[in-house]
Amino acid sequence: MRTIALTGIRQMTLIDAPDPVIERDTDVLLKVEAIGVCGSDVHYYVSGRIGSQVVKYPFRVGHEFSATVMEAGGKVKSVKAGDRVAIEPNMSCGKCDQCLARRRHTCRKPRFLGCPDQADGCLAEYIVMPAECCYPVQAGTSFEQAALVEPFSIGVYAVKLCGGVEGAKIGILGSGCIGLSVLAAARQRGAGKIYVTDKIDARLNAARKAGAAWIGNPDKVDVVDSITKQEPLLLDTVFECCGQQEALDQAVKLLKPGGKLMIVGIPETDRVSFSIDAIRRKEICIQNVRRQNECVQPAIDLMESGKVNLDFMVTHRFPLERTKEAFDLVADYRDGVVKAMINL
Repeated sequence: MRTIALTGIRQMTLIDAPDPVIERDTDVLLKVEAIGVCGSDVHYYVSGRIGSQVVKYPFRVGHEFSATVMEAGGKVKSVKAGDRVAIEPNMSCGKCDQCLARRRHTCRKPRFLGCPDQADGCLAEYIVMPAECCYPVQAGTSFEQAALVEPFSIGVYAVKLCGGVEGAKIGILGSGCIGLSVLAAARQRGAGKIYVTDKIDARLNAARKAGAAWIGNPDKVDVVDSITKQEPLLLDTVFECCGQQEALDQAVKLLKPGGKLMIVGIPETDRVSFSIDAIRRKEICIQNVRRQNECVQPAIDLMESGKVNLDFMVTHRFPLERTKEAFDLVADYRDGVVKAMINL
């Protein structure tokens, strides 16, 4: 089968590899159909690491994908050959204290697709996954829509974790795919006025069309001043979705006393900082968001019910052999890209 592997900083190679086979009767063999290029994949591409997770070349990244089931292990009952599936990329042990506490996303012995020292990613024609990571989708759900389930489920989880947004005034700093996923989930959960920022105007326009009440580019306007003038009592919750120190600082200024900062973005740096005086005086609650704990099926349900339509997120499409072009496009934020999709 054909695969794409990282072979150095900003280097990729098309490699022929043996077809994977089912080794456990709880696994399934999948034909990969569509792959979304995620910002965390791009971190590995341009930096070779995320924090303590360092790539050892060659290495295959990728974790947002949809597939067709080709074969199922003997004990698999949830899916069968021919099923179209969305994928939960976290393969947890199911036995540790975190898994037993329904926190599989913080499993003590995780295996996450495309994560160094854990598991190869999905940039390949075929892959074997545990059946419990495969979620059937309806025949009318496209493979691209099914691939979008993974990032959207992060937005669903972030909104769920913040404790409720009904009627709330919220900020979303960064309107890439994750920020737009938070926007879609927050609107569906009845959020009040939503303020969105980004440095790419095309992404801001997408946020406006998706229901943002106000959009602003921090390179062109003082977003803190602009939002504060409209909301003198400040915001209830801010979702930081771009992993930038500048956005974290803006979030603290925008939050009302007792407000909540949800950190969804992944910084490229090892450390970030906060004004302890500001977060102490305001008694700001800071909550990290990790992946999409138990929110894949709710995300599918929202999409297939018609309550949420995310088709607008896919702005660019590439075949497998042009994967490097897709990664360069996303890494350099070119051409108004929101989500680049690799179609097999």
